[in-house]
This record gives sequence, structure tokens and C-alpha cells, in this order.
Amino acid sequence: MPAQRFDNPESIIARKEGIAPGEDAEKGLITLPGEADRDLGDLGGGSYLTTKVDTMVNWARGNSLWPLPFGTACCAIEFMSMVSSHYDIARFGAEVVRFSPRQADLMIVAGTIVDKMAPVMKKIYEQMPEPRYVIAMGACATSGGFYRMYHVVQGIDEVIPVDIWVPGCPPTPEGLMYGILKLKEKIERGEIKR
Repeated sequence: MPAQRFDNPESIIARKEGIAPGEDAEKGLITLPGEADRDLGDLGGGSYLTTKVDTMVNWARGNSLWPLPFGTACCAIEFMSMVSSHYDIARFGAEVVRFSPRQADLMIVAGTIVDKMAPVMKKIYEQMPEPRYVIAMGACATSGGFYRMYHVVQGIDEVIPVDIWVPGCPPTPEGLMYGILKLKEKIERGEIKR
């Protein structure tokens, strides 16, 4: 059944009647308003996708982040809330929480890092496979928070490289989810290279 145009005097856009994908000659392809009907004789009824390998690899990496929580204080509770069913981070492919650095590619540092904990955090970071990403979650991880003391690291970027900073004391689960989505976008654009 070919797509038929219909006229609606109240609409300023020329439209076609909706047809279920695969039931027309288009085979699921969409014809935009004002665009001529496509000739699909050369495709042989198949679907093709052309892209670069780097684009596909970055897309796959961005949609399959496996976080390693490094929770040392109250921000870890907000992380636990974010991976619960209420916020459902599984929609974005980051639900596979791993507690082994060799199985994770995203380290989420949530909480205060003191000088004795910094070498441990760095060692865990170095055990993660490449490519690896880091989110500094909360005021303590990003800037030392209200602990202006000699024994607190004033931002974990003094020890390991940070890709995304999530502010707040404590940050909300929505804030952490937004940070993960921004990291996903940066990975897909190919901005993060180490």
C-alpha cells in the first residue's frame, strides 16, 4: 500500500498518513515532510549503515559504562540511590556496578579523600583497563569541601585525572545521573583520549 498524502487545511506542514514500518516500499525508512519519496530499488530490501569504526567504538563505550564506586563518605549513599530502581540508570547502560577495578571502566569517587587514602585510590585507578574514566562526586572529592586541613586532598585531580565534576554537598542522584550522561556524550564525541 503506497503512502498517500492527505490535506489538512489547519496544518502548515504537508504530511503523510502513518504506516507501520516495513509495510510499505520504504521498509521502515522515514520520509520527512517536503522530501521526495525515496527510490529503494538499489537496496534490495536491506538496510545499510555507513560510519567510521571510531564512531561505532565510541558509541559502544559511551553506552556501556561499568562504574566502580569509590565511596568514602555520605556521597556514597547518593550513589546507592542513583543505582536503585527509582532512578534506573540501566536506561543508559551504566547499571553494571563492579567492585573490581579490572572489570570497571568508570571510577566514581564519592566522598572525602585523605592523604592516607590517596595512594590506594591511585593504585585502584591504575588497575583499571584502558580506556578509563573518572567522576569526582561531591564537594569533598572535587575541592576538599569544607575540610581545609592538611590531611585532606583538596580535589582528587591532584592524584588522578578527572573527566567530570559533580558539585553539591551532597550531590543529588539526578546530578550524578546528569554527570554520567555528560560523560557519555564526551565519550561518543571522541573528546576523551588518554
